[in-house]
Amino acid sequence: MTSLFKTTLIGAAAMAMTVSGSFASDLIITFDDLNPGPKAAFEAAVEKFKGENPDINVTVNINDREAHKTAIRNFLTADAPDVTTWYAGNRMRPFVDAGLFADVSDVWEANGFSETLASTKPSMTVDGKQYGVPYTYYQWGVYYRKDIFDELGLSEPKTWDEFLAAMRTINDSGVKPLTIGTKFLWPAAGVFDYLNLRQNGYDFHNQLTAGEVKYTDPRVRETFARWKEMLDAGGWVDNHATMDWQEGMSLFIKGEAAMYVMGNFAVGSMRDGGLSDDQIDFFQFPVINPDIANAEEAPTDTWHMPTNAKNKENAKKWLAFVAREDVQTEWNKSMGQLPINSKAEVGDDKFLQEGFATLNAAAGIAQFYDRDAPAEMAKAGMEGFQEFMVKPDRLDAILERLDKVQERVYK
Repeated sequence: MTSLFKTTLIGAAAMAMTVSGSFASDLIITFDDLNPGPKAAFEAAVEKFKGENPDINVTVNINDREAHKTAIRNFLTADAPDVTTWYAGNRMRPFVDAGLFADVSDVWEANGFSETLASTKPSMTVDGKQYGVPYTYYQWGVYYRKDIFDELGLSEPKTWDEFLAAMRTINDSGVKPLTIGTKFLWPAAGVFDYLNLRQNGYDFHNQLTAGEVKYTDPRVRETFARWKEMLDAGGWVDNHATMDWQEGMSLFIKGEAAMYVMGNFAVGSMRDGGLSDDQIDFFQFPVINPDIANAEEAPTDTWHMPTNAKNKENAKKWLAFVAREDVQTEWNKSMGQLPINSKAEVGDDKFLQEGFATLNAAAGIAQFYDRDAPAEMAKAGMEGFQEFMVKPDRLDAILERLDKVQERVYK
């Protein structure tokens, strides 16, 4: 198997025979993140697994994430590892449909994962069967300047009407309600996802990103009607199409905008920018339709057993191991992200604590628009979202254009 980095994690004393004299077995693992934090957390987990399974020879391939995305279909077909990382939801499904990821429902059943991994089970399931296990995610939602809210006498909005009223109050004070940077498009997708999830629900959102619903569908138009209400209530900072997400963050830090629809990874930038935890807080994106259960946006990283794996028994041992509560506790503590196992422990960070509670109560977990939709559709969709935020009067043309892209992409 070709990879950028390959590390054989077999100690010098390891032999092809175990102490009992039986033949040792093998496990080949491919991981997709060379960044120091995730890489260190993964390597620590491998060492723990080896300690618990001394009869298994473990070989690890560590790829750059972008290289992994390019190479995965080839190595799943030609020279598959026993387990590999990937993503949940519609990013997983093409490999399931192609017969390249194996059904591991027995691992879920044997380990009680339907209960402990319940929040992500829908995004790991195709036709009633599970095709991998999740190991980490992080929440999205609305981060806000609590000091600005306190000064204006505002509390966290729970409903759509409360949210719009808070936006108007903030705008009247001379502060922009929301910041964002859409130069690289994806932050606008987070807004669209939440509006569509709250307006139409988890199943509908997945049908849209799977190409089963047209963008000109009246229900999608209702999603954009809610978006227009946000624009009319004061909306976002000016010139956001020229800024990346971090430049948008600078306006939040300076107090020129009061809220940011963003993922939890952004908290570090808020703190680095000089904000204290007393100045920032978090709330779930508000309810739009009270008849629809709250699904959440939480990009989920996963492990899968390729259908062509040579050591399936050991692969399933690894899958059971990485979804265990103690392993997920240690792994995610090292990365500063959230464990998915509901029995795992979360550190004292208030945002992780609130995110853990939010996601474990979710009716479903969306994987973010550019993971849930095919790449060509995601690009066109996000371009359309950005255009709508700048020129909402172009909605009809935007939706008709997206229908044409959808017809080409999903045929």
